[in-house]
Amino acid sequence: MVQPVTGFPGVTVETDVRCRLSDGVELLADVYRPEGAGGPYPVLLQRTPYGKQGAQSETAFAHPAWYAHQGFIVVVQDVRGRYASGGEFYPFRDEGRDGYDAVEWAAGLPGSNGRVGMYGFSYAGFTQLLAAVEQPPSLAAISPAMTNSQAYEGWTHNKGAFAYAFNAFWSSYLGIAEAVRRGDQERIEALSGALMHAPDNFWMAPEAFPALDRDITPYYFDWIEHPTYDDYWARWSIDSDYSRIQVPALHVAGLYDVFVSGTKRNFVGLRSGASTAEVAARQKFVVAPFHHMPWYPVVEVEDANSKVVDDWQVRFFTETLKETGTGTFESPVSTYVLGAGWRDFSAWPPQEAKMERLFLHSGGRANTRFGDGTLDTQTPGDELPDLYIYDPNAPVMSEGGHSCCVEELTPMGPACQCQREKARGLLVYTTAPQERDVDVVGDVTLTLYAASSAADTDWTARLCLVDEDGCSRNLQEGIVRAAFRESLTTPQPITPGEVYEYVIDLGPVSARVPAGARLRIDVTSSDFPQWARNSNSGYPGDGVPQVATQTVLHTAEYPSHLTLPMVPA
Repeated sequence: MVQPVTGFPGVTVETDVRCRLSDGVELLADVYRPEGAGGPYPVLLQRTPYGKQGAQSETAFAHPAWYAHQGFIVVVQDVRGRYASGGEFYPFRDEGRDGYDAVEWAAGLPGSNGRVGMYGFSYAGFTQLLAAVEQPPSLAAISPAMTNSQAYEGWTHNKGAFAYAFNAFWSSYLGIAEAVRRGDQERIEALSGALMHAPDNFWMAPEAFPALDRDITPYYFDWIEHPTYDDYWARWSIDSDYSRIQVPALHVAGLYDVFVSGTKRNFVGLRSGASTAEVAARQKFVVAPFHHMPWYPVVEVEDANSKVVDDWQVRFFTETLKETGTGTFESPVSTYVLGAGWRDFSAWPPQEAKMERLFLHSGGRANTRFGDGTLDTQTPGDELPDLYIYDPNAPVMSEGGHSCCVEELTPMGPACQCQREKARGLLVYTTAPQERDVDVVGDVTLTLYAASSAADTDWTARLCLVDEDGCSRNLQEGIVRAAFRESLTTPQPITPGEVYEYVIDLGPVSARVPAGARLRIDVTSSDFPQWARNSNSGYPGDGVPQVATQTVLHTAEYPSHLTLPMVPA
């Protein structure tokens, strides 16, 4: 049925339009069309598991009718096995081939000029990348927002640690929609109840999270049972070969998004690994001050709300699909610098960035923010190590961070760390007040030389900005499971008491450190429930939780340090 869209003269919507895939499964879509002179039109295709009627406009983008009003046919399709579409849903599995079929079908719709662009964020961003790998002839551009470069590292796991809060939440959310499809009211209530009480339920082991089972969410248990990067994961890895993607892309990231590192990897990977120089040059990276959803600035600013992404997408698709110059690619990187506003750069990290090392120091008592831990550019000498106790039954809790998808249930965004930094099981290292404004723009890493009394453990870190009033707010965080320190495919156990080097990737940062402010790194062994707790019982960690003594060294032989990209303000 074709109906006009109220308030948008000349825009119509046709609901439940059928797309028959090559294997016979039918997917349903809603199609929004601009009517009248000006056609034929390019097509914007969104493939979502969250309901075509919403089209992600309830959390992120403008409504499809708005995009149609800009001169595009907009197609919003339920992916296989979700909402109105047929087939069985299993995350990632069918999106490449289904995406190929959907693109070619969309290109042939009445009124189409045969050129298709794809948009959408999160899973609807990953569907674009998987489709692009298949190289459908009619695909001319993609805009994968807030999505990852693979389904393992940065999605379900981080350096061997299971991303508990995000994946339990996401699986429960997916399970509720599946229960609705089945008409199973009892299951709907059980999953909804477990989700609403997630902060309490996270204290259970990941495989025991209530209401999830192999019938309703089999994939969740598959993710847990594949803790290393193996063939199960490799089939969905975009970053294994970026030359397969041969179209321009607008990569939209959020500074507090769970996928900010993966979105950055896609941009950098396509800039350096695209099949042609032309494709490499037509990659754009926009970094907004958002967490995963809903899209609103984590700081009170007027020029960084969700409308910014809509505007960038119209500009990008006008250039790539309508072949009208808009200057989209003049500056490959446009990032919001927290505390300073938008800045344009020619690369990520910026070419003008100077990589600076800040070394950890203390007199052996860096525990809590009241301790003696410091950061500076001087290489450490003969210094006492810092020790703390990590008890898996009393972890250091997440305050804000990079998770998904509801702040009250899965901690995300910036948050005051002052209460967290009172824990003696946490080491705190802080710089002197900054003499002049400087911007940290690029990827931050912590190189840690450490030992544990356990047979396996985790090392976590949080980079914070401390203002002149002493408020410490998180900018980024990271983790490494000790057994995964060298490889995600072949974990190696550690010897208790032996010193190892651990490199913790904290990921992209874009923030101004104003004069008078300080940088801080917090080090501990848990960031819960963002990541599942390590039991300290030895990899794979199925034993009884054990208390461990953790030792962080900072000497000439073991110079633990933070590496930051510093850009003149």
